[in-house]
Amino acid sequence: MKQVLVSELIAALGGDLLGAADTAICAVAPLEDAGADAIAFLANPKYEAQLATTGAACVIVSPKLADAAAARRGDGTSACCIVTPDPYLYFARLTQWWAANMRKPRAAPAIHPTATVAPDATIGRDVEVGPHAVIESGAVLGEGARIGAHTIVEQDARVGAFTRLAPHVVFGHDCVIGERSLVHSGVVIGADGFGFAPTKGAHGMAWVKIEQLGAVRIGDGVEIGANTCIDRGALGDTVIADGVIIDNLVQIAHNVKIGRGTAIAGAVAIAGSAEIGANCIVAGAARINGHIKITDGVQIGPTANISNSIDKAGAYAGMWPFEDAASWQKNAAALRGLYELRQRVRALEKKTT
Repeated sequence: MKQVLVSELIAALGGDLLGAADTAICAVAPLEDAGADAIAFLANPKYEAQLATTGAACVIVSPKLADAAAARRGDGTSACCIVTPDPYLYFARLTQWWAANMRKPRAAPAIHPTATVAPDATIGRDVEVGPHAVIESGAVLGEGARIGAHTIVEQDARVGAFTRLAPHVVFGHDCVIGERSLVHSGVVIGADGFGFAPTKGAHGMAWVKIEQLGAVRIGDGVEIGANTCIDRGALGDTVIADGVIIDNLVQIAHNVKIGRGTAIAGAVAIAGSAEIGANCIVAGAARINGHIKITDGVQIGPTANISNSIDKAGAYAGMWPFEDAASWQKNAAALRGLYELRQRVRALEKKTT
């Protein structure tokens, strides 16, 4: 089992050390489950009591909890800790360092013998193409790109340098993704948007397909979760800006635009031509209507149904209808007592009649 000394972590990631620099670490683990060879973190002060019971060899903590973390444990052993202003951010960077340095090294990048690569595709240096993957005519794979098994990069699509498409991704024709992005398995980018013109047919309503002539443009440093679908534009492109993170099972319809640094949680559905600003947060299962605009810095609560444009930053929640989160919470609290209030009103009505 590979191990690393706490002093090596400090050298790589910074932080102030309290305790033994030669403490050996073999795993990263949750505070409550960590063993004597693990490093854990404490970001939320409400879990401070776990410092006295954790078996972790080292704990990442804020300056406010440094004394508690460095105190001797009940078993008489001294504790080791790394002190940093933002333990959660430090933990995130630790996981990246761990993945890069402690996992089994990958094989040298290569194109698998079973992969199909068109003769006129452009393949950069150190590109990896997995088993049974398909790279179609005119496609471009930038330096260090990784294309997983059974993934398809369609005609004239472009994948930026050091971007990874996991196994079983469909990356549609003419679509573009920037550098150092990550697309998880099952994602479909560039499927047709849901565009149909209604007309009367011989047996009732008929639907005439509108060919989707746009593409999808995705920026740098974007992560897209498993089984998410991003439709191509009808006219013009669907656009995902730099640094956007998208969870699993998200539906993004044609011609949607999402601003830089926005985060979208699982099961969100965004209807066609909606525009979401930069640095927004859209919580799980929220719904955003088509052709509306949401300004920068908006936080949308879980299951919210956003039916109108939002032009003021802040938190919004609710389904009937949505409104600013504080007002919605007050109304929701009042709703819980609505039945009792009705019964009281009825009793008063009986007394006065």
